Amino acid sequence: SITQIPILTMPNDDITHPIPDLTGYITEGQIYIDRQMHNRGIYPPINVLPSLSRLMKSAIGEKYTRRDHSDVSNQLYAKYAIGKDAQAMKSVVGEESLTAEDRYSIEFLERFEKDFVSQRRDESRSIEESLDKAWELLSIFPEEMLNRIPLELLR
Repeated sequence: SITQIPILTMPNDDITHPIPDLTGYITEGQIYIDRQMHNRGIYPPINVLPSLSRLMKSAIGEKYTRRDHSDVSNQLYAKYAIGKDAQAMKSVVGEESLTAEDRYSIEFLERFEKDFVSQRRDESRSIEESLDKAWELLSIFPEEMLNRIPLELLR
């Protein structure tokens, strides 16, 4: 059960400011609400990269959620981070200089934020539906680019 949810505001959105930085060590996780995502209309504007859960690994998997949960979660996180890098590179070198992998990654990034992170205020999504949606998003990539998911789960 959740007994307390501390809410911190960060001066100038600086996650390295001493208050949010030190508070992170005494909580079991953080949910990072991102102003830029909010400004792009993503609700809830949760930035998954700096967000974390110290308890997730002990509460997922075949006995709790689904066998594929950990692998799918790791793959989503990795592909989202790669998408952020590709998006930053696109703003420097332009779209015509991107590789096919960069293009897949940017498409994934945009769909991940719009279709996975974002939910209508009246939408309720089960963990099963979320994992199914995750597989749908990961299908953007050719199988050989899904390097954090064991082959037996891909087939």
